[in-house]
Amino acid sequence: MAKSLNKVQLIGNLTKDPELKFTPNGAAVCTIGIATNRSWTTDSGEKKDEADFHRLVAWNKLAEICGQLLKKGRKVYVEGRLQTRNWQDKDGQTKYMTEIVLSDMILLDSRRDGETSTVVTDEFNVPENLDESQVPAAEEPTKSKGKSKKEEVKKEASDDIPF
Repeated sequence: MAKSLNKVQLIGNLTKDPELKFTPNGAAVCTIGIATNRSWTTDSGEKKDEADFHRLVAWNKLAEICGQLLKKGRKVYVEGRLQTRNWQDKDGQTKYMTEIVLSDMILLDSRRDGETSTVVTDEFNVPENLDESQVPAAEEPTKSKGKSKKEEVKKEASDDIPF
């Protein structure tokens, strides 16, 4: 059987604040809306703009991070897969919804005026504006013990990236 690929990559702006909820089993689920824009010029020289709107869903830890860091208007890069769900409405009609199930999210803009930046690490969620004495001391870097160069570089990434 031939291989297949279901992968979506988008860069856009959030159209509303994310909605974070929890399933009865305790799994976090976050729904997000983003808009992507494109511009082009017609043969007659007229400039045209068009926006597409996308529904995104994040699960578990990524859902919690999205719920914490994302706000309406923020620019994000998202990666995931398309999924189409169907259900019966009250009139017996079959309804369909296609959404993007996220596997990765990266903030592309910096914090806005008046907002405090939050850095999410494996162990701590510490606001950037705290005094150093309030933040637990980090361990001294040691030589790589089985970690790839890529993993080491990822830890040195900008404060704007939450992971």
